[in-house]
Amino acid sequence: MKNLRAIRTVNAAAVLLLPALALAQRNAPPQNIIVDTTPSHAVSSFSPFRSLGAGIDRLRGDITDKVMTAEFIQKIQSAGWQTVSYRQNTELFGEAWHWNPKGKWSNSATKEGYFVGDATPTEMIRHSWAAPLPHRGYTQGDGDGYSRLTDGDLNTYWKSNPYLTKPFTGEADHPQWVTLDLGSKLEINAIRIAWAAPFATKYRVQYWNGERDPFDSSSGIWQTFPLGSVNDGKGGTATLKLASWMTPARYLRIWMTVSSGTCDTHGSQDRRNCLGFAISELYAGTLSETGEFYDILQHLPNRQQSATVCSSIDPWHAETDMTEKSGDQVGFDLFYTSGVTRGLPAMIPVAVLYSTPEDAAAQIAYIKARGYPISYIEMGEEADGQHMLPEDYATLYLQFAAAIHKVDPNLKLGGPSFEGVIEDVSVWPDSEGRVSWLGRFFDYLREHGRIQDFAFLSFEHYPYEACNTSWSDLYREPEYIGHIIQTYKDDGLPPDTPIFVTEVNLGAQVSEAFVDIMGGLWWADYTGALFANGGTGNYFFHYIPGRLSRGCNGSWGSFGMFQVDKDFNITNYNASYFAAQLINQEWVQPVDETHRVFRATSDARDAFGNLLVTAYVVYRPDGQWSVMLVNKDRNRAHGVHVKFTGDDGKDRYFTGPVDRITFGAKEYQWRANGAGGHADPDGPQVKSTVSGGKDAVFALPKASITVLRGKIGS
Repeated sequence: MKNLRAIRTVNAAAVLLLPALALAQRNAPPQNIIVDTTPSHAVSSFSPFRSLGAGIDRLRGDITDKVMTAEFIQKIQSAGWQTVSYRQNTELFGEAWHWNPKGKWSNSATKEGYFVGDATPTEMIRHSWAAPLPHRGYTQGDGDGYSRLTDGDLNTYWKSNPYLTKPFTGEADHPQWVTLDLGSKLEINAIRIAWAAPFATKYRVQYWNGERDPFDSSSGIWQTFPLGSVNDGKGGTATLKLASWMTPARYLRIWMTVSSGTCDTHGSQDRRNCLGFAISELYAGTLSETGEFYDILQHLPNRQQSATVCSSIDPWHAETDMTEKSGDQVGFDLFYTSGVTRGLPAMIPVAVLYSTPEDAAAQIAYIKARGYPISYIEMGEEADGQHMLPEDYATLYLQFAAAIHKVDPNLKLGGPSFEGVIEDVSVWPDSEGRVSWLGRFFDYLREHGRIQDFAFLSFEHYPYEACNTSWSDLYREPEYIGHIIQTYKDDGLPPDTPIFVTEVNLGAQVSEAFVDIMGGLWWADYTGALFANGGTGNYFFHYIPGRLSRGCNGSWGSFGMFQVDKDFNITNYNASYFAAQLINQEWVQPVDETHRVFRATSDARDAFGNLLVTAYVVYRPDGQWSVMLVNKDRNRAHGVHVKFTGDDGKDRYFTGPVDRITFGAKEYQWRANGAGGHADPDGPQVKSTVSGGKDAVFALPKASITVLRGKIGS
């Protein structure tokens, strides 16, 4: 395999316009790129070492020792990404994470209960595993777990998180709920609830009156059935007639507000066993005039059961629940000593949804005892994707923040690591009609006088629906990232709060677009647009490459920058790798110093108004102006004039020699085949030196990324 890291250099005497470009320009005048260099108009600033990073997620247990080696890490670092974000995948699986295999159980005699990892360093932690929660209430999600609410086994039960009750929150117990999806709108008039302990003494049974899934839309309300209010629940198995008539409904909800306080099957020695709510099994259907109940649900110990969602899950588990099947959250010692962090501070997660404040504090104490540097601490993973209400997440956030800040009050905490959406995260209305998840989260922190515990915003960005991705989607990316950042600001994000995209790629499911030249262009366009809209930093997902896998529409793709064989030897570099090099080693100066970001406008549009050429500008510490241009026209080259304007009224241009580095469809072409595919040609970038000047026209080949870098003058 040729040396893909090398940048091909062409003769410096080459004319500005390539032959193909010159032909195109006979029919189209050069477009104009205008850069506003007014110092007060800089939109953001960043250090590449702190802001241009990549994320490491859970790995298959059998590959950790193959890829977390100095030789392999050196290869992936050649892409130029710097800081690293450690992704915490166990919350997506509904699991309790044992970041340290050593620790203490709340019930040490039976090795069950609530586990707290050992904060005292001893032997090196290379691997860490997790336990699927036995009191789970979700049917779907990652992994292969299922709900205990419709599993057909009365010996199993769902139980809510005790940390949402008054002994831990200092306020009234947070209402808890479970929802039930009947699969389609059916006429019902009854529900049967087999309560476990603790049970609800006060609750309401409701149906969703909106047309869409309540977790996909806030356009609806939960309507209580005429006979659905219970104020003196006694537990046991309760059969409720909900109305005197049949009601068409698909989604049902049990909203629980007052607990019996009785203890579950784990006994009374730990008060957490006696807090919250628990249900063994749910049934729904019809109740005849003679009292005969007809159940329409599927009760199965797998995902073919009638689907349920719950407000929270008790993190109680046992040693016998531990498994290595779902993969390895790389041990913190291996993570920090492997070289993958480059010695830079890393963003570290703590499990919040299915853990305890004591365990999170012990984790951070361990990392600090080792002397490992932390940049930020991300609180939980995708609380919105786990359908947790913002008030529930907020109260857990504050409990965990208090515990962590006892270890070190200077640590910067944030979140909530939203799923990769491009619109505001909405949730069903609260009593005041508010539907913005983030807005309600901020309101809770402010109402409790704790907004200062929120130091940064994090979210994931997977903008495209993989199964429907097309080239024209490229035109939308600057709008998408700009819109979502502004939306979060409108939700009440405190001014000047850092904004991090802690996981990012084209979509949540791979396709050929990930490895095609489109993937490379998207990466450059997204990264530039993020900083042009005031973002603080991003983390490429996934730093550790995986094999090609079949994704949408039968195509093959990969989240990573490389292709690897079965032994994880790198066999091919994807377009995103070359785009990363242009971003990290050419557009910015690879130093830990401040780069200032300035806005640029372009008039390169097609007949439909799509912006074909986007431009992103940084002023580098070495005194050079660097413009990254993305030509999203897949069929035609473009030429551009670049003009720099300022508050002094003078126009400036690149002067003298200008570095020009380009990578596009000419240098990289993906060729699919039945077994996956490969790129041929597969890079590298092309570097040349061209002349600046007022009349200079810079060549942008079709479907390409080009960096222009140099000094400017009148």
